Amino acid sequence: MSPLARRARRISTIALFAFSLALLSTTSSWASPEEPDALELLSSPRLTADFGASAPTIARPAASLSLFEEKASSTPKAESTPASPPKPWRFNNHFNLPEWLSISGTHRQRYEYVFNQFRAGRGGDNRIWPIRTLILGEARHENLALGAELQDSRAYNTNTETPINTTSVNPLELLQAYGKYAFSNSNVEGYVKAGRLTVDFGSRRLVARNRYRNTINSFTGFQGEAKTESGWFTKAIYALPIQRRPSERRKLEENHAEFDREDDEVQFWGLFVRTPELPGKFFVEMYCFGLHEEDANDRATRDRELYTPGFRIYKKPAAEEFDMQLEGAYQFGHSRLSTSGTAPRLNHYAFYVHATLGYTFDCPWKPRILAQFDYASGDRNPGDSHNGRFDTLFGARRFEYGPTGIYGAFARANIISPGVRVQVKPTDKVSSFLAYRPFFLAEQRDAWTTSGLQDTTGDSGDFIGHQFDWRLRWRVRPKSVLFECGTAILLRGNFLKDVPGSNSGEPVVVYTQVVFTF
Repeated sequence: MSPLARRARRISTIALFAFSLALLSTTSSWASPEEPDALELLSSPRLTADFGASAPTIARPAASLSLFEEKASSTPKAESTPASPPKPWRFNNHFNLPEWLSISGTHRQRYEYVFNQFRAGRGGDNRIWPIRTLILGEARHENLALGAELQDSRAYNTNTETPINTTSVNPLELLQAYGKYAFSNSNVEGYVKAGRLTVDFGSRRLVARNRYRNTINSFTGFQGEAKTESGWFTKAIYALPIQRRPSERRKLEENHAEFDREDDEVQFWGLFVRTPELPGKFFVEMYCFGLHEEDANDRATRDRELYTPGFRIYKKPAAEEFDMQLEGAYQFGHSRLSTSGTAPRLNHYAFYVHATLGYTFDCPWKPRILAQFDYASGDRNPGDSHNGRFDTLFGARRFEYGPTGIYGAFARANIISPGVRVQVKPTDKVSSFLAYRPFFLAEQRDAWTTSGLQDTTGDSGDFIGHQFDWRLRWRVRPKSVLFECGTAILLRGNFLKDVPGSNSGEPVVVYTQVVFTF
């Protein structure tokens, strides 16, 4: 790309972001109607655990609103009134910090074990002990705030076959460092933020602050969001994605600390709009994301220039009611199929569709049953000049496709997968789900992207296998200690049995974790 064309592209993306911020004054995140993830609610600055109840903060971060404000009752309790549960331990309250300063954090330890690793060239059993600590601090004065969040993500007890990379290890890193200006009038409220950021968009399928994964996506740039009195919501971002370091396996195994960085060869922007509640309790979201990527001096990339417009229509879960989701995204531009610097740059045309239909019963255990379907296009002909494989950008996967970590069997690329899930909540402290999904290749000559396995002849078929996924959560002490365990098993289909380079045996992952919030 010529310097003139590169400059024109950057000017156009900045102009688009400026236009997006202009919309903030007239329009305004709704949480995903999927089950809220308790780990994320404990570990990131969001306001509530309700479906879509988070609203933009004005003078104080959402984390401090939910974690640090304790409302004392002025009415004396009668002797017969049961004693209230003990308040969760919080750093602010214990050390009596001033009102303008908030400090919070989480510490998580998890153990994962994978039997019969499915990835090409990595047979046998794998194990890992990932540990993550997050500490968030924010100082406020009227409508201004300065914040910083430290992430320390480490991994221990790995073996030589364990797939370890920067999704597991990122020690002593400044995850966020930002300045924020909040605004509010009679019609609109919101904020503009600049610096190093983390962000969720809509369903979190394309852009997300990672919850289960041991490291978290972050960006350096500008973000803004606003919500009008009538219920319109909009969010915009223009930023440079952070390149996590180190990348060498030896340094990762040693938990070597190395500063992450960004460069202007990789740029990302997005614009998101959600309507107020429509008749029938439906909501509509519309969005468009852009990713511009070029090779740098020290690394080759997939040289992506992708544009991803999409929409989502959904209705929130409620007792004795059906809920639903329908999301679709189209993707066009240019990309390579690999990060090899010699790989050709191809025309990129791809798409993704997700559908969910659920029902919640009004009875003990509050069971909810969901039918699900996903289609993410693949590359029909690996030898032509087109790339048809959908790119999931910076999306999260755990809430739909099973545990990630050293398992992470599926992503939104070259798959077809129907499924069914049953969720239950026996008590206020315990919840669980069981999910079943068969997975097929959308294009049998394209790769099963997470495994590195591919049969370019198509002779191995398209059925990857049946996956069963189970998870249990126990809030040992609400808002303070969370215990979680789970497992997933993949019963091999004809593709996984016949494709060249496949391993024998059914892949199984088991994990257990505990999260402390302070």
